[in-house]
Amino acid sequence: MTSLFSDTDPKMEALQIRLWREASPTRKMEMVAELNAAARLLALAGLRERHPGADEAELRRRLADLILGKDLARKVYGEAIYAK
Repeated sequence: MTSLFSDTDPKMEALQIRLWREASPTRKMEMVAELNAAARLLALAGLRERHPGADEAELRRRLADLILGKDLARKVYGEAIYAK
């Protein structure tokens, strides 16, 4: 089996894969939700850094642009009110 992570001991990686396989469907969905939440937090942190004067509403709208794409975000939330 090919290693997933070059910085992880193969025995620990095998254990991690075994635990993922043994996890219940509910636990797997929880893990996906946790990863999605972490990704959103990281994206928001990047948006805050790039747009330090933006308020929370603008940041959420910019996040929607990233997640949905500008066209769909515009259809769902209307025209963006910030300078592009």
